[in-house]
Amino acid sequence: MTPTVTVIGLGNMGRGMALTLHRAGFTVQGSDIDADARRRLADEGITTLAPEALGESDIYLLSLPTSAHVEHVLKASPGLLALAPAGSVIMDTSTSDPGMTRRLAAEVEAKGLEWLDAPVSGGPAGAISGQLGMLLGGSAATVARLAPVLDALSAKATHVGGPGSGHVVKLANNYLCAAHLLTTAEAVAMASRAGVDPEACLQGLNSGSGRSAVSEVNFPRWILSESFDSGFTMGLMRKDLRLARQTAGELEMPEGLLTAVVDAWHAEAETLPDGEDFNAITRSLLDAARRYATTDRPSATTPPEESSS
Repeated sequence: MTPTVTVIGLGNMGRGMALTLHRAGFTVQGSDIDADARRRLADEGITTLAPEALGESDIYLLSLPTSAHVEHVLKASPGLLALAPAGSVIMDTSTSDPGMTRRLAAEVEAKGLEWLDAPVSGGPAGAISGQLGMLLGGSAATVARLAPVLDALSAKATHVGGPGSGHVVKLANNYLCAAHLLTTAEAVAMASRAGVDPEACLQGLNSGSGRSAVSEVNFPRWILSESFDSGFTMGLMRKDLRLARQTAGELEMPEGLLTAVVDAWHAEAETLPDGEDFNAITRSLLDAARRYATTDRPSATTPPEESSS
C-alpha cells in the first residue's frame, strides 16, 4: 500500500517536495502555521490541514527553519510525539543542530516511532524536480523502508550513519560551500584584476583541481549572470555556519579556518542583510575587481618620470 506522507512546513522546499511526492503517486497532505502557504499548496491540488487538524500518517516529513521549530512540532503543535501512530517515521529534512537532533531522535524512538534526519541540498529547483541531494542519519532499516520516498525526492541519497549524522555532514558540506564561495570569488577577482575575463578564468579553474560545485554551478548560474535567485538566503547560510561553529566547539575542535569563514559571512550584515541570496557574498570582491580593471593606471613596465632638478 502506498504510504501517506504529511509534509510539515510549506516554504519553498516543503512545497516542492510535497508536489514531487504527489506526482510520484504518494498520498500527500501538507501543513503549515501560515494559512496562505496552505492555500497555495491546496490550489495546486494537494490536501492541506492546519497543525491542530493533523491526524495519523505513515511518514511525517519536516521542512522547518531550525531545531527549535522541529522540537515545537514534536512536543507542542501539532505534538507528533503524542499524535503519530506507533511505527510511523519522523523524517527531518531541515538543517538542524546535530546535538539536539540526537536528543530528539532518542525521544522519538522511545515513543515507538522511527527517526531519519535527511537534510537536503539542491534548493527549490531540486525539490520541485526530485533532484535533491540528501544526507541520511538513521538506521539502515529505516533508510530501506523509505527507499521509494527517497528515490522520488533525490538524485542521490547517502546514508552517513545513525541519528544526527546527516545533520553533522550537512553542516560540514555547508561550511565548505561557504568557504568555496569566498575563495573562488578571491581567485576570480585576482584574475579579473590581472585582465583575465571571469568566464575564461572559471573555464580554467573547472579544468583543474581547484574546481568545486561553486565554480561549476553557482558562479555561472547565479553570480556571473547577476541573477542571485538561488532560493537560499544569507540568513540561512549564516545560521548553518553558526551551527557548524557551535558543533565544532562542542567537539573540542581546535580553532581553524571555520572561525574565519563564519566571521567573514557575518562581517557584511548591514550591507548584505539576511534576506539576500547567499551567492551575493561574492559581490563586493567582484565589483571591486571590475572597478580596478577599468581604472587607468601606469603599466608596471613604464619607467617613472625623471624629476626636474
